[in-house]
Amino acid sequence: MFAALTWTTSPILYNFGFWQLTWYGVFFSSGFVLGSFGLRHIFRTERVPLFWVDSITGYVVLGTVLGARLGHCVFYDWAYFSQHPLEIFFVFPWAGLASHGAAIGILLVTWLFSRRHHFDYLWVLDRIVIMVAVGGACIRVGNLMNSEIVGQPTQVPWAVVFPRASEHLQAPALPLPVGAVLVQPGQDLALLAPGTLPTASSRMAVPRHPTQVYESLFCVFLFALLYGLWNHYREQTPRGLLFGSFVTLLFSFRFGIEFLKEDQVAFEQHLLFNMGQLLSIPLILLGLWVMLHAGRWPGKPASHAPVC
Repeated sequence: MFAALTWTTSPILYNFGFWQLTWYGVFFSSGFVLGSFGLRHIFRTERVPLFWVDSITGYVVLGTVLGARLGHCVFYDWAYFSQHPLEIFFVFPWAGLASHGAAIGILLVTWLFSRRHHFDYLWVLDRIVIMVAVGGACIRVGNLMNSEIVGQPTQVPWAVVFPRASEHLQAPALPLPVGAVLVQPGQDLALLAPGTLPTASSRMAVPRHPTQVYESLFCVFLFALLYGLWNHYREQTPRGLLFGSFVTLLFSFRFGIEFLKEDQVAFEQHLLFNMGQLLSIPLILLGLWVMLHAGRWPGKPASHAPVC
């Protein structure tokens, strides 16, 4: 009988010796590439000069990377990074990034782009979030390839075992839970053969919620929803409605899905809501506020952007 999928995929796509190409890096970068193509389609449809796509993509890349890195350092491990400030800039190889920080970074750089190049801020945000949903889906697949951001133990039929998630391995129990596997900790992943008796050093990986997959699929849903609204109703859509809907739905889902996740840092064990949930609350309120006021801001038409 099928018990659970055992996810043993290596996070390294190819090792060049002097440099390792990781799956996370590929999917992280793919989000920007796909987003750039999608934004070209949107700008072409709305007769906005395509050279703006490269410019705004550069802004978003910078805002995402810097915001995500600073968000991780400040929100999740400030006690350490306040004593080692230079390590804040050690972004690669993709060590310590936070999606809430990326959201703040994107909001800031989009405002800078809009102010500098005379775009309407809400017009840009309404279009950017369609592609941000694509990037979010790609990044969560990257998290899956890294066996990180895993869910809590479960016995649902679609549960996944993550032997590479070393920080969430447990002391073995006999008999082993359904779907669980024994792991011998070490530099390389070593699964013990079924029926092997555990030793003092062996650990157990149990079936868990694949929360990375849940979040990735939700981002795909958001992309389909927002693109459909833009494609069919953009002339009737009030400024800010797409952005407000995206932020409200994404971070409401994030708030809920955190109940299925393992804590990412130790101090979260003593909180009523974990850090991901606490950071989601102001963004949810921002999204609701923008939705309620969508179309009420004077001075700019709904399609304000430099046109060919």
